[in-house]
Amino acid sequence: MRIVKLSPQSLAFPSPEGALRDPNGLLAIGGDLTAPRLLAAYERGIFPWFSPGEAILWWSPDPRAVLFPAQYHISRSLKRFLNHNPFRITLNHDFAAVIAACADRPHEGTWIGPEVQRAYLHLHRLGFAHSVEVWQGKALVGGMYGVAQGALFCGESMFSRTTNASKCALLAFCRHFAAYGGELIDCQVLNAHTATLGAREIPRRQFLQQLSNLQRKPLAPECWAAQVLPPQQAEPPSPTN
Repeated sequence: MRIVKLSPQSLAFPSPEGALRDPNGLLAIGGDLTAPRLLAAYERGIFPWFSPGEAILWWSPDPRAVLFPAQYHISRSLKRFLNHNPFRITLNHDFAAVIAACADRPHEGTWIGPEVQRAYLHLHRLGFAHSVEVWQGKALVGGMYGVAQGALFCGESMFSRTTNASKCALLAFCRHFAAYGGELIDCQVLNAHTATLGAREIPRRQFLQQLSNLQRKPLAPECWAAQVLPPQQAEPPSPTN
């Protein structure tokens, strides 16, 4: 196995099955972050992840972390919090502010440099990337963003400036996404935070099969219109007749 260097003249990617095992999922290097290349990557289950100022690295890990929206785990403490939820949650109201906040991690470091922010903001303007915003009063206190692939959503990053803000963002998105026919959220690599929310690992081959199937299930355009999402409760509201 070897890392493939991408050609600037081609949008072709190598098969994810050829990715390295160590580091897990590293597949290719180089290329750029133009919209056509990013979309070509996501269509194949590949995503960029690299340090600002360094060469672009492309990944497709095995196993893959995913979250089925109906399996979002609401802890007892979050259930109590939702009884007095202080947040207002919106969709696609301020993508630029969300990705900038996801990048603002002075004590951790971030891969979301200015080049990445510009690239995903362009994807957003083209209608492929979407954000969820969590507001407390007029302050943006949490959110998440990612890229839509039909009935699958590729989650990229989330942030929280106050307790439970990112958890409420993901909960609101899961319910909204599922209501429009969304079936799966890609979490890329499992970590302690996403595991507590219900994410789990599946084999890469299974993920790629799911991706191929769900890409062919486009959601109604209304799913991605800028809007206020319903107030979150511990249990989703019953549908009205």
